[in-house]
Amino acid sequence: MSSDLLDALNALEEQKGISRDVLIEAIEAALVTAYKRNFNQAQNVRVDLNLDKGSIRVFSRKDVVEEVEDDRLQISLEDAKVINPAYQLEDIVEQEVTPRNFGRIAAQTAKQVVTQRVREAERGLIYEQYVDREDDIVTGVVERLDARNIYVGLGKVEAALPVNEQIQGETYRPHDRIKVYITKVERTTRGPQVIVSRTHPGLLRRLFEMEVPEIYEGIVEIKSIAREAGDRSKISVYAHNEEVDPVGSCVGAKGARVQTIVNELNGEKIDIVEWSEDPVVFVANALSPSKVLDVQVNEEEKSTTVVVPDYQLSLAIGKRGQNARLAAKLTGWKIDIKSETDARELGIYPSATSTFVPAEDEESDFDEVAVDLYQDDEE
Repeated sequence: MSSDLLDALNALEEQKGISRDVLIEAIEAALVTAYKRNFNQAQNVRVDLNLDKGSIRVFSRKDVVEEVEDDRLQISLEDAKVINPAYQLEDIVEQEVTPRNFGRIAAQTAKQVVTQRVREAERGLIYEQYVDREDDIVTGVVERLDARNIYVGLGKVEAALPVNEQIQGETYRPHDRIKVYITKVERTTRGPQVIVSRTHPGLLRRLFEMEVPEIYEGIVEIKSIAREAGDRSKISVYAHNEEVDPVGSCVGAKGARVQTIVNELNGEKIDIVEWSEDPVVFVANALSPSKVLDVQVNEEEKSTTVVVPDYQLSLAIGKRGQNARLAAKLTGWKIDIKSETDARELGIYPSATSTFVPAEDEESDFDEVAVDLYQDDEE
């Protein structure tokens, strides 16, 4: 057994990175337990596993005392000196008590320990691999479904996609390849547990980083994301280089870049707007594709009143208030939308203090496409 076990331990050290000395210590500890269980022994024992010599020996360990209270754990000084005159009080006397058939038990125990440690080591390596990928995007294969979760194979580990992290309306079938966002990696008794999401805003961020080189390289920065997964999202971007168009970079030629992301999210609409440190400009941009006539800011309440043309009021608010809700989430400002007629009647438009300059009424090709795309948002 010792030769085969030695070869196995050396191979594990080389292939799995598990120290041979650590495995030997674990086997010795397990053999102590096996000895006590199989031979009904309660004494203190030590197992010496010498693979080089091919020997497995069990030693009882007893404390040298003046008066023996438990002969399984203690030995008198007088009896100890019979064994070796050099023994003194508080020394430990070791005597070999190796059973005849202990080799068979040792072989079974060693196999169990090695198997368990290899499994633990592999789980540890998988955990370390995926814990570093939290907040990252991965591609997996749908393996199975149950009432609560969808299980996505990521190679050596199976990730769980809970119901609340699934995009409403999406269907998942075994063998489908999908991109998911890793939200959490935990250690459990059954190995690492990976939780993934299709609804997290981070998924949208990572998809843009993958599709837009300017974002990946840091030329264009994603400032904020507001998402209602499966339906519509807004993303604000900013270019650190004045010569770079941040929105155009994300849209791509003929919309190719953003369309790739829309396809990955099964048709989720995405508004890309330019970020500005000026809340007036930022709020106006965030209400895209609606045109904005005026934005009035209340710094104390962090709220804004936005005036839009009468014919675009429904577009600005959006179906069930979605456009306004996402714009507020994107900017961090409360937004109260008024039609031009209502604002004039209330005497808040035109405002003498407003410095807002409405965008020119000319529509680019992209604007026309955007307005057409969101016509169904009008109530």
